[in-house]
Amino acid sequence: MFYMAVGSVYRLSLLGVFTAPLVCFLLSIALMPGLLDASPERKTVVDGWRESHAAFSVLAYGALGLAAVAGSMFIVLNRQLKGAHTGTGLFANLPPARDLNKVVERLLWLGFALLTLGLICGLVMEKSGAANKHLYVALGQWFAYTLLLALEWKRGMPPRKLAIAAVVLFVLSLMIFPLIN
Repeated sequence: MFYMAVGSVYRLSLLGVFTAPLVCFLLSIALMPGLLDASPERKTVVDGWRESHAAFSVLAYGALGLAAVAGSMFIVLNRQLKGAHTGTGLFANLPPARDLNKVVERLLWLGFALLTLGLICGLVMEKSGAANKHLYVALGQWFAYTLLLALEWKRGMPPRKLAIAAVVLFVLSLMIFPLIN
């Protein structure tokens, strides 16, 4: 959904090439818990807050992941420009650096808004005892994105640093998944 909305506006057809390895890796990791349980328990009670928390969080990770991918595209483009490798096929297909920077900013803001909604739903839902460390890591992640976006909004950041920060924060945010029970 984000790829179609952002890609058509900023000519980011190459975003799929950068995203495919990440999606393959994350889908492979997602299959692991199901393979380990011989007969997973069936739940019949539906908790609306839990479902909303999961939906908003997944959408937030999608937007923040695409921001990281667009950031890595910016880093590749920046390296090619600095090295004067403008004759390669990859350089010809990458969008302008200015557009990539706008995409990273907008996806970070969208991901942050969705992460905030997911965190609010997570705070309202019923929690078990193991959910406390999950909550602390999620709050730490939310504060890190808050700090990044506050710095960008208040002072502005060089596009290269914003791209690196988007990639690093997304990689660090993946550490929350082993804590989910």
